[in-house]
Amino acid sequence: MLNIALPKGRLGEKVYAMFEKAGYECPSIKENSRKLIFENPEKQVRYFWVKPSDVSIYVERGAADIGVAGKDILLEYAPQIYELLDLNIGKCRMAVAAKKDFYDDGQSTLRVATKFTSIAAKHYAGKCRDIDIIKLNGSIEIAPILGLSDVIVDIVETGTTLKENDLEVIETVVPISARLIANKASFKFKTAQIEDITEKLKAQVVYDD
Repeated sequence: MLNIALPKGRLGEKVYAMFEKAGYECPSIKENSRKLIFENPEKQVRYFWVKPSDVSIYVERGAADIGVAGKDILLEYAPQIYELLDLNIGKCRMAVAAKKDFYDDGQSTLRVATKFTSIAAKHYAGKCRDIDIIKLNGSIEIAPILGLSDVIVDIVETGTTLKENDLEVIETVVPISARLIANKASFKFKTAQIEDITEKLKAQVVYDD
């Protein structure tokens, strides 16, 4: 059995559709139930739904052989896995945003609110910019409005939430998309199966011009 960790939600459904098209279907996954694990013995696959930010943990620790995780998670936590393929779906960007009237004088310590502390630290280290990271877990957009931070580093998809809170993107840190990842030991022992899936998924990927 090849164990496959899928991210819960719309992205996971898109990803499963790609696996299904690749010939690794599991009909029971489409049944309306609260089950989290689904098997197709004939195709030798077992799928399970997990929180998107947990996929890389399942793969890194070997509970899953392969999985699909956002590039943001891979950059933030740097799990010891193989990144096999950019699926070019679930696209967004990691960006720096601030209030529309914000001006960075480049001198005083920049207060940065974010869930992604590693990404933010690395980004500003590359600029030799002195920062104070404020780790938040939700509603990052409110931090600059209440004066908790000067800027935020967060995922931006459409930018609507920023606009509604009078914030704007001032810099893109890195583009984000969903990646197919593999456990290092699994890749060694289940190479043929994993490479077959990877090639069949790759054939479905639509790349930007």
